[in-house]
Amino acid sequence: MNIENSIIIKNIGKKYNIAYQLGGYVALREVFANIFLNPFKFVKYKVKKIINLETKEEFWALRNINLEINKGDIVGIIGASGAGKSTLLKILTGITPPTEGEVILHGKVASLLEVGTGFHPEFTGRENIFLNGVILGMTKKEIINKFDKIIEFAGIDKFIDTPVKYYSSGMYVRLAFSVAVNMEPDILLIDEVLAVGDVEFKKKCLDKLEEVAKKEGRTILFVSHNIEIIQKLCKKTILMKSGKILLYGNTEEVINHYLEQNNEGFINDTNKTQ
Repeated sequence: MNIENSIIIKNIGKKYNIAYQLGGYVALREVFANIFLNPFKFVKYKVKKIINLETKEEFWALRNINLEINKGDIVGIIGASGAGKSTLLKILTGITPPTEGEVILHGKVASLLEVGTGFHPEFTGRENIFLNGVILGMTKKEIINKFDKIIEFAGIDKFIDTPVKYYSSGMYVRLAFSVAVNMEPDILLIDEVLAVGDVEFKKKCLDKLEEVAKKEGRTILFVSHNIEIIQKLCKKTILMKSGKILLYGNTEEVINHYLEQNNEGFINDTNKTQ
């Protein structure tokens, strides 16, 4: 029996060009002295230096990413900072285009990335709910039918007609999460945003994620440094390192491998300092 793939990633790569100047430190007094004594020669020298010594370095934030995720799967993504986790989600949401490769998504996609993404700061909470619904392709009637449910889950009804730029980070996350899960997207992408907010609401969010994935068959990708949350929520997990997928499979096996690697690195670093 073939299970429909919700996300297909084919040979995705993301490259950035990093430009920087070569050369040592020059004191400010030396610069002023050179300008005063020979201004034309100094300008010519600086132009030549910029042309000759500016170098560009290629940095691949992601390379050779191939992945297939089934409909209804809750998949965790772990790895050290700079491993490429957030870059991958930004490519899937369309925020960042890939340098190479192809992404195929089956269904509507909603994302909950860093605080501040997805809402217009000048709009009220009410206006942002409708804006996000339109982006997801919903009709006005569909959004209205979901509206009360969104407000109830977020628990910020007193501030719904206040511009979101005045919200605290916790209030923002409450509304953003509620919009993302209650608009019924087929694919939900979450990046560490649940690190913000109170413990009670975090538990409420995790329970909701389990509910929508199991009962409604939505696909969820969840980036987090919190291993306990990944263990509780995800049956499968991706381990990333240096822009590549190191391991993808059963969550316990992937986490054990990740922790063993970290322990070995810690022991090696400790031995070097002794």
